[in-house]
Amino acid sequence: MAIVFHCEYCGKKIEAADTAGGKWGKCPACHNKLYVPSMDTGEELKLAPIDETDVEREHQLMAETHRLTQDILKEREILDGPAPLAGAVYQMGDRELTQNIIMYLRQMVYGELDEADRTAALIAPFSKRAVEIIDRIALSEIPDPKLADIPPQVLAGTIRTLREIIGGPK
Repeated sequence: MAIVFHCEYCGKKIEAADTAGGKWGKCPACHNKLYVPSMDTGEELKLAPIDETDVEREHQLMAETHRLTQDILKEREILDGPAPLAGAVYQMGDRELTQNIIMYLRQMVYGELDEADRTAALIAPFSKRAVEIIDRIALSEIPDPKLADIPPQVLAGTIRTLREIIGGPK
């Protein structure tokens, strides 16, 4: 049975004959002098102590990661859009409407379908103005920089989908 171990210098896997155990040899890959461990189980293992500060630091980082993850999840739970005021009608400006349309198109491209549905619901009450903005985006020779990385065919398909959702002309 061969002795299998890894070179402590280059990490290559090495196989040595049973008779080489407890002797010195050269790594065939990096040619550094190595000690071939023996198969004798009575040999004491050389272990390094655990640095407690590293362990504590790891625990702190994991706790911070958990806290940040929880904060992000809570942000996602916040209701989309402003809460309607009793008797008041919310008016979305053209700039905000354009940003929501761009956000919808990107969400669709990245497969974030639930988020895209919520964004489309924000756009739908302003369908007449939204269709004008969508047409401007679709007919523009130079795409909006936020949409420039989306292939034209994919962008056209997502625009058609949004127009169908908000009830605009096809």
